[in-house]
Amino acid sequence: MPSWRTTLTAAGISGARLREDYTHAARRVRRREPAPYLALRLLAAPHLVPSLAAGLAFMNLVDDVAESGTPQERAAGLAALTGRVEAALTSGDSPDPLLRAYVHAVHTRGLPTHWIVRFLDGAATAEAAFDGFATEADFQAYLDAYAWPGVLVFTGLQYQGGPDPEQAAVWRRFVDAAQRVDFLADLCGDLADGRLCIPRAGLAAYEVTRADLEQARDTPAVRALLAAECRRARTALDATQGILGLCEPGLRPVIAAMADLMAHQLTAVERAGVGALSRDVGYGVAAPLRILVRAARRGPGAGAGAPTGTSKAR
Repeated sequence: MPSWRTTLTAAGISGARLREDYTHAARRVRRREPAPYLALRLLAAPHLVPSLAAGLAFMNLVDDVAESGTPQERAAGLAALTGRVEAALTSGDSPDPLLRAYVHAVHTRGLPTHWIVRFLDGAATAEAAFDGFATEADFQAYLDAYAWPGVLVFTGLQYQGGPDPEQAAVWRRFVDAAQRVDFLADLCGDLADGRLCIPRAGLAAYEVTRADLEQARDTPAVRALLAAECRRARTALDATQGILGLCEPGLRPVIAAMADLMAHQLTAVERAGVGALSRDVGYGVAAPLRILVRAARRGPGAGAGAPTGTSKAR
């Protein structure tokens, strides 16, 4: 793995302040998201790493503001952040080193700013005011408003000039799968925080109540509901087929590792069954290390087909 200084140089980032800005953003990612940070540093082509680290830091910043405090505090925080982002995009400068690094990455890589505007709008509506989903259609609307642009303000930086429609569409499928797996893996913690992320229509179809989930009741109806949600997630994960062929070669090992980690986590949720209502389902330690090593061995030219983790583990 090249040094961080060498990585910045490979990305063409010069000037002491700008290099420090990117270093600040990368450190924030390393603290908050150590696994994705390690995957980027180990697996991505060095010239892509600084911009992607800045993109992930920006995505995390917006997430943090959208999820912190009372609804009024969230709204005020997002309005203030949106103003700072708009000013930075216009001027190319900001008092915040994270925003300076991100805006530089956006301008250098040519990411269309409509993805950023859409993400900030979704943060202020779909995420900050989140109170669950009534139907599957509401879940899909949440993806369109918030989760999809959220992933593209980060991964869209891999493409010079931004993603084309086909590339953007495959990331829409990817985020559908990722969000389903994340909601299932975090069921226990989300319920404890007052968040129900399974559409209420799904509960009604199986005659399951929110209290059944909150109290982790092991009933045939609860088991059937969770199995159905896992099947939906598995189908969504299978639908990400071909994503590697639409990624920049220098990022393919990272995306392959992300897909394998999702598949691993979903298999763990399937095995946990009702137990997923009593404890969140993590990655563990051994599996992520094994997946990172396997992705590194594939190298940047790894296949253009489906991620290896999209079929059910046995």
